[in-house]
Amino acid sequence: MPAPPEFPLRVFYDGSCSVCATQMEAYVGKEHGGRLEFVDIGAPTFDPTPYGISLDDFMYQMHAIDRNGRVYRGVEAFWAIWQALPASTLYGFLGTLVTLPGVNLIARLSYRSFARIRKYLPRRREGCEGGSCRIGRRKP
Repeated sequence: MPAPPEFPLRVFYDGSCSVCATQMEAYVGKEHGGRLEFVDIGAPTFDPTPYGISLDDFMYQMHAIDRNGRVYRGVEAFWAIWQALPASTLYGFLGTLVTLPGVNLIARLSYRSFARIRKYLPRRREGCEGGSCRIGRRKP
């Protein structure tokens, strides 16, 4: 794994992907002390230009960028997110577990498989504007 992130960590996710948005909602609800910022790349206003990463690359796999501009992709992005959560939680354990060589290989292969089929998964539509949803919105 790369060096630990310098917080805040900006997490880029596709809010119109039901699986992706649900996972990000779980992170929003966890105690992270403001160390995580969430950016919906599916929002019509999202512009990838300042990050030097194409929208296709953002859409292919999850990205996280730390305060110093270090980019984490795929499994590394999840690892970076887990560094923002208390080590005593399940996510802290997962952050340690995913660094083990065999586990890391399996995690990377699993993530690549997920990334390939993600575009075929159901999209979020309820309460979405322009095909994109906002995480953390209040439910009636």
